[in-house]
Amino acid sequence: MSDSAGTALGSSSREGDGGRRERRPAGSGGRIRNIGTFYRQVVAELRKVIWPTRKELVTYTTVVLFFVFVMVAIVAVFDLAFGKAVLAVFGE
Repeated sequence: MSDSAGTALGSSSREGDGGRRERRPAGSGGRIRNIGTFYRQVVAELRKVIWPTRKELVTYTTVVLFFVFVMVAIVAVFDLAFGKAVLAVFGE
């Protein structure tokens, strides 16, 4: 049998050193460099975002608040109904 990559089951799909990297010596500044790289990548990704206009933001917020209000009302109705049913069955 073989998996989707065509390799025999149980065999390693990596060859050579298994894709391992050499470790840097402690204190080589790699962690600080990684934090800087991460920050630059976050800023670059945020520049790609298509931010909503004020009108879209108000519309989306209104839709979400309305949906939440409807869901709260539905849950409240079910809670009251089940509460009444439990009191009817077990009495108070």
